[in-house]
Amino acid sequence: MTEEKKETNGAEDLKKKLEEGEKKVAEYLAGWQRARADFLNYKKEEVERMEIFLKYAGEEFILKILPILDNFDLAKKKLPEDSKNNEDIKGLLQIKTQFSDFLKNEGVEEIKTVGEKFDPNLHEAVEEVELKNKDSGIIIEEVQKGYKINGRLLRPAKVKVIK
Repeated sequence: MTEEKKETNGAEDLKKKLEEGEKKVAEYLAGWQRARADFLNYKKEEVERMEIFLKYAGEEFILKILPILDNFDLAKKKLPEDSKNNEDIKGLLQIKTQFSDFLKNEGVEEIKTVGEKFDPNLHEAVEEVELKNKDSGIIIEEVQKGYKINGRLLRPAKVKVIK
């Protein structure tokens, strides 16, 4: 009987070791699956972060271009009516149009101002003007254009508002 007990004990020991091994395999597999899921989530989040970064990476560059566009707008306002038909002037104004088109393609849009209700999230009031028979808080003049990029404020519009 001793040999039978040894064989039974040996078989039981093997069963226990097999069960322990199976538990460890299941534990390692679950850990690996969690680590893989965590990695895939990280990878997805990193791709989203890079997309956002690239979407707004050009902001600083565009902010440096805006004063050039402002100067074109100012020059266009100051042009005498008789010189607006001059071919040289038309050529210069075409450059302004190209700048505007470039910015639109980059997701930059102008903020609407004149006639709109003042919004401190989009506009910066540089002057308040008293006008009778006009609603308070309405923008009457744009001093400097404001811009948004991909729906986010790039530069607020500087405006004159009715008091």
